[in-house]
Amino acid sequence: MLAIQFDRFGGPEVLTVVDVPVPEPGPGQMLVAVEAAGVNFADTHQIDGSYLDADMLPYVPGSEVVGRTPDGRRVLARVSGGYAEQVLAKESALVEIPDDLDAGHALALLTQGLTAWHLLRSAARMQPGETVVVHSAAGGVGSLAVQLAKQFGAGRVLAQASEPAKEELALKLGADGIATYPLTMKADVILDAVGGELFDRALDSLASLGRLVSYGNASRSGFTPLDPGRLSRLNASVVGFWLRPTLAAPGAVKEPLNELFGLMAQGKLNPVATTSYPLAQAHRAHEDLLARRTTGKVVLRPRRPGRQPSA
Repeated sequence: MLAIQFDRFGGPEVLTVVDVPVPEPGPGQMLVAVEAAGVNFADTHQIDGSYLDADMLPYVPGSEVVGRTPDGRRVLARVSGGYAEQVLAKESALVEIPDDLDAGHALALLTQGLTAWHLLRSAARMQPGETVVVHSAAGGVGSLAVQLAKQFGAGRVLAQASEPAKEELALKLGADGIATYPLTMKADVILDAVGGELFDRALDSLASLGRLVSYGNASRSGFTPLDPGRLSRLNASVVGFWLRPTLAAPGAVKEPLNELFGLMAQGKLNPVATTSYPLAQAHRAHEDLLARRTTGKVVLRPRRPGRQPSA
């Protein structure tokens, strides 16, 4: 079967198409024929060595898929090695989804949706009536966080994005305005996955007892050193967030995911249209994601509809 692999660290160009054996299911595992594999910023960190070390190479990235089980069920699952035509998943982790649900929308709720939910509920502990600023508001997490903040009762939601078209999208999703620093009226919650200069400017726009939640470094420019005295003068806090350990807590996956699917079914949560690439163009998907040329959920399509995965 075909898969995307890298055997040395570097940029997106290290991703290559390889032919690998079909994995054999072990106890409690199910083989899934992949319809779509989600692409996340975490994947780009893996190929530049931020998450992995050399002893773990060669490596097939990809942590989430939509696909079919041998008995015909269409499922959503967290996996390892998802950039492939077929992948193993824990049977206990399979979530059955309807045939008419867009694969990209389902994948968006699994990682980006759970991230947005926990950013607001678990990390920021957002309260009704608060002002929330969402950076990268047209991206996979940001576009959902804008909508969820409104659903959770935010008094005002402001969007930050890298270009006017993305700002317009965030406004269509429900943002009340565009965030321009320094903010005229300071924010209670700011969600930041960019880091660098944007993080520094955002910090000074926190209201008293405000929370800036840092969950990424898309700028790749590093973070501003934090002076405890500066935080004291602001009477505010910076909260670090990482999804992986968060999901290990009891009730951190099933209940939030059920709420997200319920909101989507009611038309109250609308994942942004999927940006899709063939599996063989995984390198271009990573390049576009890093350059912030994508909107919504980014997915890889291992095969054309109706074509069977290769053995």
